[in-house]
Amino acid sequence: MKRSVVLGSIVTALVALASAALAGDKAKSEQAFDRLTSLKGEWNGRIDGVNTILIYTLTANGSALMEQCRPEKRPEMITIFTVDDDHLLATHYCSARNQPQMETPGITDAQKPLEFSLVRVTGLKSPDDFHNTGLAVIQEDNDHLTQEWFYQHKGKIGKNIFHFTRVR
Repeated sequence: MKRSVVLGSIVTALVALASAALAGDKAKSEQAFDRLTSLKGEWNGRIDGVNTILIYTLTANGSALMEQCRPEKRPEMITIFTVDDDHLLATHYCSARNQPQMETPGITDAQKPLEFSLVRVTGLKSPDDFHNTGLAVIQEDNDHLTQEWFYQHKGKIGKNIFHFTRVR
């Protein structure tokens, strides 16, 4: 009887330690997501010389951050950020009518800029069509944000850098 109680206690302790280790890995991705949610609100900037508003809203019971990108007199775009285990996902609903799905590598430092790489893209009619292939989100401070969007078009790759300032 004592042996089974001791063995049960050891197994319980090992399960608790394993759970804590897994939670520790997930905690960094949750911390990175929490930092990303600090973007909630409205931001102003310019994209290709066009005045643009970004609006960040927490949705889906706090499990997704939605970015609405509203360039003046151009179609709106949406990007949804979520946590998936030890990394973050970003799905961009582009005005080019495709949806690049990107992810970060496993988060090891929740304070570093987030770098998303293409996993797959839906809605692409041809590999030559314009599509985003990556995104870096750089939170310089509470009021300044830089986005670096990587893309591919007709076999050429490129990068656009956009700067935004918090309005509210």
